Amino acid sequence: MTDSFEARGLREKLIESIRQKGISDEEVLRAMKKVPRHIFMDPAFLHHAYVDKAFPIASGQTISQPYTVAFQTSLLSVKKRDKVLEIGTGSGYQAAILAEMGVRVYTIERCRELFLKAQQTIATLGYNIHFFYGDGFEGKEQYGPYDGILITAAAPEIPPALLKQLKTGGRLVVPLGKGDYQVMTVAVRTGEETWEYSSHGTFVFVPLLRGTQEK
Repeated sequence: MTDSFEARGLREKLIESIRQKGISDEEVLRAMKKVPRHIFMDPAFLHHAYVDKAFPIASGQTISQPYTVAFQTSLLSVKKRDKVLEIGTGSGYQAAILAEMGVRVYTIERCRELFLKAQQTIATLGYNIHFFYGDGFEGKEQYGPYDGILITAAAPEIPPALLKQLKTGGRLVVPLGKGDYQVMTVAVRTGEETWEYSSHGTFVFVPLLRGTQEK
């Protein structure tokens, strides 16, 4: 599956709608304009790739709404060459956005089917992303510390292991909460054992699960 003039035009319209909703980080918007979302979609929803909505992918998961991707990525406040750990690879779309921004991306997926599919998709785009199959609650300490950690599923609380894998000054972005809605939360590491927290509106995410899923 390749990009096309039509798809690029639809992306430009999508990005303009996201900008009108308040996203002003031009580097994030530039990356989203470049990455072809339709390549990450289930064929059944292909014609809706540039609608600002979430859609199902394999294993009961979703590809996030583009506005949500832009919002979370903006909250990370990362720059080129920064190191980011993503918890929940999913389709690989979010990882591709970060890679397009020049970020060094390390991403963990607990579902083997998604893990394999995302690698195949990213390979067609040529991004250099480090993929891992495993439990995201534990992070990847051996590759840290990270400038940013992005959790793409709803967590009842922030896994302590992830907080400790942030650099001082690093930011962790997570949809936090146990109910039907979650609060987008940013944790900034301010010292060896100190973090500052801020809240940034409510969203709906699939839950962050422990362990791995072979099928």
